[in-house]
Amino acid sequence: MAKGDPGGTPTRGRRAAPRSKKRAAGDPDLVQLLTPEGERIDSVIGPDGIEYRVDFTDEEYRGLYRDLVLVRKLDAEATALQRQGELGIWASLLGQEAAQVGSGRALRTQDMAFPTYREHGVLYCRGIDPIMPLGLFRGVDQGGWDPNEFKFNMYTIVIGAQTLHATGYAMGITMDGKTGTEDGEAVIAYFGDGATSQGDVNEAFVWAGVFNAPMVFFCQNNQYAISEPLERQTRIPLYQRAAGFGFPGIRVDGNDVLATYAVTRTALDNARHGQGPSLIEAYTYRMGAHTTSDDPTRYRIASEVEAWQAKDPIARVRAFLEKQQIADAAFFTEVDEQARRESVHLRERVLAMPNPEPVTMFDHVYPNGSPLLDEQRAQFSRYMESFEGSAH
Repeated sequence: MAKGDPGGTPTRGRRAAPRSKKRAAGDPDLVQLLTPEGERIDSVIGPDGIEYRVDFTDEEYRGLYRDLVLVRKLDAEATALQRQGELGIWASLLGQEAAQVGSGRALRTQDMAFPTYREHGVLYCRGIDPIMPLGLFRGVDQGGWDPNEFKFNMYTIVIGAQTLHATGYAMGITMDGKTGTEDGEAVIAYFGDGATSQGDVNEAFVWAGVFNAPMVFFCQNNQYAISEPLERQTRIPLYQRAAGFGFPGIRVDGNDVLATYAVTRTALDNARHGQGPSLIEAYTYRMGAHTTSDDPTRYRIASEVEAWQAKDPIARVRAFLEKQQIADAAFFTEVDEQARRESVHLRERVLAMPNPEPVTMFDHVYPNGSPLLDEQRAQFSRYMESFEGSAH
């Protein structure tokens, strides 16, 4: 799948042969199509009775691997930039690449996504320049991309608020008559396990369920709400909460890019056909810190991290490609080199960002300005001019 292909639409070419026969899910609570060892499962009957499978060409499998590697490398570069004082803060997606690339590629062109502040992989899949969020975290702009052009809303820092925004947008889609057909629209809202304790998220569940909104609630359960482990947040699996609001929920292996794609595409297609909302719990792990202001060694042990490293989302895809001889050493070397080039280019562009004039903070508050805003701008300009030629 090429960079900037937001729909993840299959391309023509030789299709990879099935790697194993159809079987029921070994874990009744988890949909998985690619094991940590890289073994491909042809199809799985989920606990909801739906058969999940993917039908990708070899080139598409290689494309998913490329996406995962590039997204991780760009994320690592952003973390390094923050550590060197070039960004104010950064929320890494390390360990969650499969959940984001799998769901991001499952979106069709017309679908709308509402992210948190960590969906750098989904942003990449929507064809947005990865420099955009770095401008936000460097403090030189407000993000900068056009949500209508890319069908990807601006990052939301307030925990859970985007789920209400997404639900309102989805209700509007229904009112506009844009559901019920194959080319209908659907909406996906991303949030973490910690956000499920927020009132906004539960209110969004209520409204989406009552109004049958074409919504997919995508919870990346990375096991920690900053420092609070999952067992201090819920007594039942998160996906089971959906039943209380009147719509289905399902848990997917969030480190399995194939299963994440299959489950998300099914949920989105159900929504666009008027079958209402659903909740996906992508069971994954945050390998790094919550943000660069966090120290995870204060609340979790090394052996836990090591256990999850064995389930690494990129390693399992590489193992699959190697076992099935879909990719050779030259391919992996080329992908690594592309990732290196793009990360270096990203760093160079970040360092070249000009510092904005302080008065520009007034530029985009209102589309057409306002008398009060103009007065504030004038007062601030006079204040800044008072420092010229002084010893301050």
